[in-house]
Amino acid sequence: MDFGGYYRPVGSLDAGAALAPRAGTLDARSAAHLLRRAGFGGNPGEIARYAAMPVGAAVESLIRFPNVPGAAPDDVYSPASLLQQYGAQGLRALGDVQTKALYRGIREQEQRSVASIQLWWLNRMLSSAAPLQEKMALLYHGHFTSAVVIKGISPAMIYNQNQLFRAYALGNLRELTRNVAKDPAMLRYLDGTSNVAGQPNENFARELMELYTLGVDHYSEEDVRQSARAWTGWRFDRFNEEAFFVPRLHDDGVKTFLGQTGNFDGDDVVNIIFAQPQCARFFAGWLLNSFVYNDPEPELVDQVAQMLRRHDYELAPVMSALLRSNVFYSERAYRALVKSPVEFVVGAHKALGLPEIGPQALPALRQMGQVLFYPPNVAGWPGGQNWLTSATIIQRQNYLARIVNSQSLEQSSWLHELPMQVKPAAQKLVAQILQGDAAPAAIFQLEGLLGGAGSSALAALSAENYDERVSGAAYLTMSMPAFQLA
Repeated sequence: MDFGGYYRPVGSLDAGAALAPRAGTLDARSAAHLLRRAGFGGNPGEIARYAAMPVGAAVESLIRFPNVPGAAPDDVYSPASLLQQYGAQGLRALGDVQTKALYRGIREQEQRSVASIQLWWLNRMLSSAAPLQEKMALLYHGHFTSAVVIKGISPAMIYNQNQLFRAYALGNLRELTRNVAKDPAMLRYLDGTSNVAGQPNENFARELMELYTLGVDHYSEEDVRQSARAWTGWRFDRFNEEAFFVPRLHDDGVKTFLGQTGNFDGDDVVNIIFAQPQCARFFAGWLLNSFVYNDPEPELVDQVAQMLRRHDYELAPVMSALLRSNVFYSERAYRALVKSPVEFVVGAHKALGLPEIGPQALPALRQMGQVLFYPPNVAGWPGGQNWLTSATIIQRQNYLARIVNSQSLEQSSWLHELPMQVKPAAQKLVAQILQGDAAPAAIFQLEGLLGGAGSSALAALSAENYDERVSGAAYLTMSMPAFQLA
């Protein structure tokens, strides 16, 4: 990686066997690992179901998305219809006071809509029958970044981009890149609509190579200039929020890009980029950092890159192989990734078997450092160990405290069914939430809480103290270090 916070786990790589498929049936530990990585975790029932499956069958059930369209958000706002009522001439005729009032009203509606779409997506991640599809959409959102409201990007535009990511979840990376480049939200975010012949804007051309496909030091400044020329001519109509191409604004001169010469347009640029071996290595590293462990060895990156090229950048067969592989289930990969705030919030509800994520998640995510549709910059969220600071850890714990209460016990698919005996109750909590990944001292502390240690209350669990103690014990279990890790 090109920034800190990403560390390779200790140990060595068996490169010869790394991508060979793991044989046999999953168990609870490996099933939970698969569900965390290829989604957002699972409740005890889901983990038990996957634990009984052969590895191949478990992976196939995640790779093959059910063809069931989900419900749309309640409020996907676009100001286009309002602006159409005025038209360009009418907008210019408004006075300052009227203009400010108009756009203040638009901003207020946009803010409500964004919150609606954020909450909709969190709950889709929680309940989707295709968790890997949502995980890929989240990863693409942090990779091919755009930010809502900024530069006139409406909630409807960011929602449409989100749907594009979902449509290409395990599709072709080249075609996804090509479509993202022409997506209205991306065109606005990186100034593609200001890129015209004779006055090329280089913002998108640079980020396309540096952040999206090749990485730093794998292109020249001249390549940026020539790519910008190739992307000229795309415009945006704010009265219908559609992107369109204007041939007279396109530079149709000869260009030399990454060693090739021709009358290139943007599609040609994408084709040339994806023909570079470095592009396959770039995406191989991205996949390994996202699904296996950080800072993967160059030989492992090369193997995955070869797989990407062999499958012409189709992600479904590559992800199928990766999620079946020995390296994916290795001890070095197990709980080797830090959960993002979104993964943490959705995973907490998953682990408890809670049916819905409420509006309190939105300010909590802001305090944890991740607001959906508002990446901090074009590079997205830094991720890795950067997610964990003294401040964000406290915010994570505060959020757990809010959702783990007696009401959650009633909503949970399993938490209200713990044994009345202290030791079995503690064992079941650690097994169901952490798959046993807790230190003996932590389990001892959990037993003490369930047994009323340090209080004058009855030592035994009973109907009178059950809700309070089990809520506190669930909170303590999810506060353990293992729950921060995917």
